[in-house]
Amino acid sequence: MPELPRIIVSKLDLQRLENVLEDQDQSHPVVELLWEELNRAEVVDPEKVPPTVVTMHSRVRFVAEGSGKEFELTLCYPREIDGAPGKVSILAPVGSALLGLSVGQTIDWPVPGGGTERYRIVDVVYQPERAGDLHR
Repeated sequence: MPELPRIIVSKLDLQRLENVLEDQDQSHPVVELLWEELNRAEVVDPEKVPPTVVTMHSRVRFVAEGSGKEFELTLCYPREIDGAPGKVSILAPVGSALLGLSVGQTIDWPVPGGGTERYRIVDVVYQPERAGDLHR
């Protein structure tokens, strides 16, 4: 099994995510995965989260390593998913995989038809911890 990348999660995100997860079906695979991610995370005060780390409400730019195609996603709580493009729920497989990763790290993302594609985080375009937006 490959070594999992180091992840950092703010205390505020941890508290809010624990509340979200407690309301979910605990046998759902993504819920189990997110609990595992939170349990292995380095937890820090919000103001100590490096600006290159993906937090809740971060807008993240990726590049597909195979094609070079770039795109952006904002990591959201399930209640914030409203069908608008560019949002991904923390309870989606890719959402739970993004939390706590840093610029330069990669994730393998399932693609339609089977298989995976490797994506590299190239920028955290917006991070609420840095913007002082901790009221959500």
